[in-house]
Amino acid sequence: MALGTERRWATTAAAPAAAAIDEGLRAYMLRVYNYMASGLALTGIVAYVVSQTPALMQAIYGTPLFWVVALAPLGLVFFLSARINKMSTTAAQATFWAFAGLMGLSLASIFVVYTGTSIARVFFITAATFGTLSLYGYTTKRDIAGWGSFLFVGLIGIIIASVVNIFLGSTALQFAISVIGVLVFAGLTAYDTQAIKEMYVESDGTAVAEKKSIFGALRLYLDFLNMFLLLLQLFGNRQ
Repeated sequence: MALGTERRWATTAAAPAAAAIDEGLRAYMLRVYNYMASGLALTGIVAYVVSQTPALMQAIYGTPLFWVVALAPLGLVFFLSARINKMSTTAAQATFWAFAGLMGLSLASIFVVYTGTSIARVFFITAATFGTLSLYGYTTKRDIAGWGSFLFVGLIGIIIASVVNIFLGSTALQFAISVIGVLVFAGLTAYDTQAIKEMYVESDGTAVAEKKSIFGALRLYLDFLNMFLLLLQLFGNRQ
């Protein structure tokens, strides 16, 4: 009898704690997705506005300023990744928004190269694929941390092949890069979602939790955007 009573008490006591963790985790993941979606929206708006402004297009793509615009987002990614623990929440947010805006400047050309219909179509394909894979990463009980090294090697291979193809200009190699790239970023979407979920700690203070949300959003933003651009190369209709 005593043992049975103890078990019932333990179950009753554990339930509110588990519910509190689940609620906190859901709120944390919601912040991650909100930051990611807001960043993508900012990127899309900036890219579209710039693409419809000939003077800006000429200033960015017709001068050496292009290299600043193209490389600055990469610099901000490294900066935010390395410094986020020492930054204030406001500084981390500002860096994230600056990164998203600069990405918009560097991607304005897609509205000139591809038709608006195909961009919209590929965006929704990407959103559906990303949502499915992220949901898998969030809900699966399987530990997929082991995917990390394999996906990292694949990512490095894609980067090297892309640099080589700048000089070769091979259509076949570009097609292979796009297909393999989609598979790599599909895997990274599930992997990163699970990793971001495991970053959650119930006892984190507000500032720490917010910065974790921003960093998690950055990871998922990059997964989504790269998958979108690779699918656009495969299925986008050119102007």
